[in-house]
Amino acid sequence: MSLPNTLGSNFAFTCFGESHGKCVGVVIDGCPAGLEISENEIQQLLDLRKPGQSIVTTQRSEQDKVEILSGVFKNKTTGAPICLIIWNSDQRSSDYDRFIDTPRPGHADYPALVKYSKNNDYRGGGRFSGRITAGFVMAGSVALKLLFHNLGIKIVAYTDELGGIKSDVSGLTIEQVEKLRYSNEVRCPDLDSAEKMKAAIVRERGSGDSLGGVVKCSIYNVPVGIGEPIFSSIESELSKAIFSIPAVKGIEFGSGFAGSTRKGSENNDVYSKSEQGGVVTRSNNSGGILGGLSTGMPITFRVAFKPASSIASLQRTLNVTTMQENDLIVPGRHDPTVVPRAVPVVDSMAACVIADLALKGGFIPRVLR
Repeated sequence: MSLPNTLGSNFAFTCFGESHGKCVGVVIDGCPAGLEISENEIQQLLDLRKPGQSIVTTQRSEQDKVEILSGVFKNKTTGAPICLIIWNSDQRSSDYDRFIDTPRPGHADYPALVKYSKNNDYRGGGRFSGRITAGFVMAGSVALKLLFHNLGIKIVAYTDELGGIKSDVSGLTIEQVEKLRYSNEVRCPDLDSAEKMKAAIVRERGSGDSLGGVVKCSIYNVPVGIGEPIFSSIESELSKAIFSIPAVKGIEFGSGFAGSTRKGSENNDVYSKSEQGGVVTRSNNSGGILGGLSTGMPITFRVAFKPASSIASLQRTLNVTTMQENDLIVPGRHDPTVVPRAVPVVDSMAACVIADLALKGGFIPRVLR
């Protein structure tokens, strides 16, 4: 039986905590012994998703300072479970008392209330809050280091589209995309589009509304044959992980839905010999995956995020106790879009999945020498 709060089987992590609880964190099990890792390295990635960084994010002020409680000794993993936590410090829980009986549109308030018979922690969304993705990033920071150290795998996600504004990175190298994606508040390496995206976010925030968008992710230097068909294919495992991120509503690999409009002769990736003498394909419409296995080409996918559900505009809802409709305004400090802060989360979840499959397939040893 799979556990609902645990992802993976060989590199597995269990996340815990709620938005307004004492802390959020993860326990990672299965990480090989001998990986050099420090709180500072984890903190660098965690800082990329923490709140209160700019006008395009929530103004909730959390330091999100990570603490390693176990599994690391003298800055190296021991092979034991790794427990990582951050403490919550800037909650305004009273903002949410009014939503016990009046669920917020776009949130999980109502189905959670019914499923758990009002025993769930509703403050800030509780377990359904984007706050829990801090744990995803903590686990991802370890997975990213493990993949790069052993296989040279790099994962690069960025904001590809926001509020209908699309980026164009066709003239940029992989290195430029990686360098430029965090050079601005919206995490888009196309700097012209980034300015337009920011303006759109500020405009919608001012009107009390929010925006959705798309994050694109590419995974480079993946060895051929990672993946465990049929039900643990790369697409299967990545999709499960990505859909565990709050606000995700879609994922497509390679040419995705556009491929459904093409002929096979247009969408097939033709094999060819690389300059180094290896096997490559002339295109990558498959997104680096065939039969659930990595082909050696970059694994590429795009993730659709819905507009942030907490908005300052007047909405209607239903009081589920009195069964009377009410006006509703959601107070508090909320993201006008979740997309920029989701970029390191997508990076992290992709890393955890590839690390899990790499260990399962024997591509990474259990003890690093």
